Amino acid sequence: MIPLSYAQRRLWFIDRFEGPSATYNVPFMVRFTGALDTDALTAAVHDVVVRHESLRTLIVETPDGVPGQEAVAPEGLRLDVPLVEVAAEDLRAAAEQVAHRPLILTEDLPLRATLFRTGAQEHHLLLLIHHIAADGESVGPLARDLLACYTARSEGAEPELPELPVQYADYTLWQREMLGDENDPESLLSEQLGYWHDELAGVPQPLRLSTDRPRPPVASHRGGGLRFAVEPGLLSRVEEVARAADVTLPMAFQAALVVTLQHLGAGEDIAIGSTIAG
Repeated sequence: MIPLSYAQRRLWFIDRFEGPSATYNVPFMVRFTGALDTDALTAAVHDVVVRHESLRTLIVETPDGVPGQEAVAPEGLRLDVPLVEVAAEDLRAAAEQVAHRPLILTEDLPLRATLFRTGAQEHHLLLLIHHIAADGESVGPLARDLLACYTARSEGAEPELPELPVQYADYTLWQREMLGDENDPESLLSEQLGYWHDELAGVPQPLRLSTDRPRPPVASHRGGGLRFAVEPGLLSRVEEVARAADVTLPMAFQAALVVTLQHLGAGEDIAIGSTIAG
């Protein structure tokens, strides 16, 4: 059994702690206009899942609860792409219903495919992938491979894609070897954990802010977004400040956010989360 990467382990822990949910489902919709060979598309989805081990990997546990990853062999792979007839105006609701169904990490493939037909010449393929197997950076390679495989299958040919130099399990083993054991005080992992323990010691959680929407007792996992524009003149001035301080533009904006939060009463020790890739 191959161990989990640290990213996989985080998501496995959350899944075990909270129970199966759709919180970490990543929906990816592909629109097809014109005649569609549904058999070729089903075969193409199968090809992509065979090609990328992470899309056919189950999370397994030893009797004492130690998790690991195990790829389903291509010959044992069973993957259906159900075709659902739906009116165009009902597509969003139908897709959301599918996207909100949990993927069981120990039983289900981390990818679920559903094809919606909204007209004779209009189809939408929903690829629902658990975050333990993909992220935002995965969309490009996934779309390219799916298109290449569908093109070949629709022409009655086998896809001819270059062999992948590594699979995700190879990365996991490399990561473990590089970081070492957290119980080894000489390891890189122990050093990094020590740094963050010191940096985050005493950070108030949550921030001491007076808000009109206090945290609920139980997380709803319903996010929201707020869009706003930074006018060109202000942006130019921030760029000048960033260059003068030898920092990146995001660092300058983050500093501005920290100052704002401090003036709102958050104190002087402020932790800000940000998205990452890799």
